[in-house]
Amino acid sequence: MATSKNAVEPLVIGIDIGGTGTKFGIVDRVGNVLFSSQMSTKKHKTIETFIDDLYNNLKPLIDKAGGVGRIKGIGVGAPNGNYYSGTVEYAPNLPWKGILPLAKLVQDKFKLPVVLTNDANAAAIGEMMYGAAQGMKDFIMITLGTGVGSGIVANGHLIYGHDGFAGELGHTIIIPDGRMHEGTGKRGSLESYASATGVTLTALELLKNTKKKSVLRDVKPEEIDSKKVFDAAIAGDELAKEIFEYTGKILGMALANAVMFSSPEAIILFGGLTKAGELILKPTREHMEANLIQVFQNKVKILVSHLKESDAAILGASALAWEIK
Repeated sequence: MATSKNAVEPLVIGIDIGGTGTKFGIVDRVGNVLFSSQMSTKKHKTIETFIDDLYNNLKPLIDKAGGVGRIKGIGVGAPNGNYYSGTVEYAPNLPWKGILPLAKLVQDKFKLPVVLTNDANAAAIGEMMYGAAQGMKDFIMITLGTGVGSGIVANGHLIYGHDGFAGELGHTIIIPDGRMHEGTGKRGSLESYASATGVTLTALELLKNTKKKSVLRDVKPEEIDSKKVFDAAIAGDELAKEIFEYTGKILGMALANAVMFSSPEAIILFGGLTKAGELILKPTREHMEANLIQVFQNKVKILVSHLKESDAAILGASALAWEIK
């Protein structure tokens, strides 16, 4: 466990709310995650029981860190989190529907100031402060997890748009009339193909529509997930490798669009799917370059996040809290 040098330095809390699980930690000014833990998101049928559970899990960590008096504030990253209003609005990957006053609920429970943003924006801020994007003024962060999130930084500033929702590259349409996205009801979005969920759907489609031999045919369809596809691909399974090739192709096409929109210095990939390494990075690079017009070619690096996956979103969310006046 890391320790902070000065016992009276202020600390902040970073909370990352994902579709499956929620990670949280207490962070010092230089980005040491002093205490951290996690809990289930999806088991909570209501936002109220989730907030209660979050408080009960965080309270012992706050006590260990020296009590609530040392905490400057709380930063929260959540899907469809609105920086301006502190609400989570119609998040397709969360168990609770509609518009939720999340920042206010957390503030009321913890009696601390709270800032909220989109989870991928939080990861981008973390990357800019502590990771691969240090010193960069123009980059795009893409999170490849249960869904596909993105944070776009231009001229050193995160792009929020007029309403706080800019930068939803995961929901841009890559294949017109393509695969249905269960959460949004839209067809052909990047998230339907390039997320862990998308990898699973591609696997099921290829197993159904081709006769190729694969160890994945020995797995019950309902038990196939991106981890099993990854394990099969690493072991040399041709069908599994084809799944990553296809995923990289779709991601590369989408990244080409993003590059031509904001001309970033780099695209930083973060999240579970990056563990597939060159299986996904090689086709992604190739298809991005193939779809760029000449003026953009061979200029944009595709990097994998330098931050530990367990810490990155916590650090990003916590970075928001340092800005609290």
